[in-house]
Amino acid sequence: MADRSQKKEDALHKLPLRITDTTLRDAHQSLWATRMRTSDIMEIIDTIDKAGYYSLEMWGGATFDVCMRFLRENPWERLREVKKRATKTPLQMLLRGQNAVGYRNYSDDVIDKFVALACKNGIDIFRIFDALNDTRNLEAAIKAVKKHGGHAQGTLAYTTSPVHTVEKYVEYAKEQVQLGVDSLCIKDMAGILSPIMAEKLVSALIKEVDVPIQLHAHATSGMATPTYVEGVRAGAGAIDCSISSMAGFTSQPPVETLASIFNETNYATNLDFDALADIAAFFSKLKHKRAHKSTAMDSIIDPGILVHQIPGGMISNFRSQLDMQGALDKLDDALKEVTAVRKDLGYPPLVTPTSQIVGTQAVMNVLSGERYSMVPNEVKEYVRGKYGRSPAPIDPEFIKKILGDEKPIDHRPADDIKPMLPTIANDLEAGLIKEDEDVLSYAMFPEVAIEYFKWRNLPEEERDPIPADLEMEADKSTEEVKITDLAMKQGNGKADTDQMVHTNDYTGIAHVIAQTAGLNLDELSIRKGDFSIDIRANGAAPRPSAQPQPAAAPSPVEPAQSSPAPQETAPQAPAASAGDASAYDNTVTAPLVGTFYAASEPGQPPFVKVGDSVKAGDTVCIVEAMKLFNEIKATKDGIVGAIFYKDGDKVSKGDVLIGLK
Repeated sequence: MADRSQKKEDALHKLPLRITDTTLRDAHQSLWATRMRTSDIMEIIDTIDKAGYYSLEMWGGATFDVCMRFLRENPWERLREVKKRATKTPLQMLLRGQNAVGYRNYSDDVIDKFVALACKNGIDIFRIFDALNDTRNLEAAIKAVKKHGGHAQGTLAYTTSPVHTVEKYVEYAKEQVQLGVDSLCIKDMAGILSPIMAEKLVSALIKEVDVPIQLHAHATSGMATPTYVEGVRAGAGAIDCSISSMAGFTSQPPVETLASIFNETNYATNLDFDALADIAAFFSKLKHKRAHKSTAMDSIIDPGILVHQIPGGMISNFRSQLDMQGALDKLDDALKEVTAVRKDLGYPPLVTPTSQIVGTQAVMNVLSGERYSMVPNEVKEYVRGKYGRSPAPIDPEFIKKILGDEKPIDHRPADDIKPMLPTIANDLEAGLIKEDEDVLSYAMFPEVAIEYFKWRNLPEEERDPIPADLEMEADKSTEEVKITDLAMKQGNGKADTDQMVHTNDYTGIAHVIAQTAGLNLDELSIRKGDFSIDIRANGAAPRPSAQPQPAAAPSPVEPAQSSPAPQETAPQAPAASAGDASAYDNTVTAPLVGTFYAASEPGQPPFVKVGDSVKAGDTVCIVEAMKLFNEIKATKDGIVGAIFYKDGDKVSKGDVLIGLK
């Protein structure tokens, strides 16, 4: 093996170094919570296409979800439009194995159809990974990519733990090569791969598998650039970079820096530096429009990543979600808890969806003050084995704590999933589906897709504002409040926030109130349209009893099963009841900011209706919080007297969801 390895290394040294640009996917997912618009991309794609990249990663990951949920865009249309213009550079996507671009396992026929349509619409290279490195979860995706003519790149999700050794990664790599991958990527999503370990791991892989090796790292810990240098010197033939104005910290290292380093060696990057300068200038201006304040970082290096291992794409969303829960001050506690939860779950690599599973459970443990007093459905599914085999065995006592007497499975999770395509869209309202791709969008994100399809069908003047636009307005409102507070200190202690609140934007109103809470205002007056509210010091703010204020939707970090969504022909969830929640002594309240659902999934009957008897411990509804689903249970026996929310309503922590008599 040693002679072949040396020949391969000599050959690679004579080849150009291939660079994948991540600016259009992972970079803005890591830095901007995935808020780049298709129109932004189209302004600069011609220049990017001529820069000389090996490939452009511009699809998959969280972009699919965010396009519909926050940007009100069709992700398939983004792919088609970029493909029309990027005629020189192959397009690449991140595919989560059996999860595709969703957050749960799908049937094999859904995976095959998704890959077929992705190839048809313009994807050339599929980077396929499984969060647990469970090769069983990669089989269907790799098979589909090979079948439909794409390049199947296998992936090693890198992490550190007592069980993640070089020998274990080589074992994973051999299993993927046996499935037919065309190349292999070491995916360091948290930025914890050291230069020394990169050299050891790449060297071992070069000796044992006969496919090209690519490196993907985040700059969070500050090690990514030297890690790339050592990895390439050991035999890796490709690296992932971002343009400098979208690089660093939780994103990838800057392409200009790496190209300059390697251009002074035996490697040639063959990049157009004039084009790179134009691209860097474009994104330098754009970030002021797209970067959300809650995802802004205080530093460019986070040594804590070497402990908590939260990946780049998750950190910005983690901060955003904690902010949404009014608990950003608990960030350090939550990061520490991530380490403990990860150990409990058998040391899963922190990459979607396991990063969300571990991260959300950690947040819930911190917010509740008691570990595992709230356990999302996805955590239970993970412990059941529905996501695959955990890297290390989970302690039997912990399994019993989460599952009771239920036993986890030991076979490929997708074997339990019946074909979904024949019936998946049967209950959808007529006129929502316009193309085959819409069916796959619905399969990935039912409730998000339905909301987007209905929004898309409305005349432009009747559409609600784009959620991402409201986020930016909330940012501006916060800045205006700060400016107003300064003026008030020089005036009479009153402030008019008329310009801060968008018409019908209760999210914006809640945000303004929250941001002014610590400003020592004597009086806050909010006026917009027919809505008005006055808040005075030492006074109680009025609160509507039947018109709950929705909270801003959390950023995707991405659930293990589809969210419940209202269906036109399916059993209907009960409408929100009129009445005053204060009339009930026995109530069920929201433990977190999130979205209310009355049923377990689309087409299923509601957990409870008005008049039903419930016992303590019975599930009465679901609150989707931080993209995971939490069964909300009654704490006392009673009879359902009122349900104050309907499917899809936003709820805040402490809101009364159901009144019991």
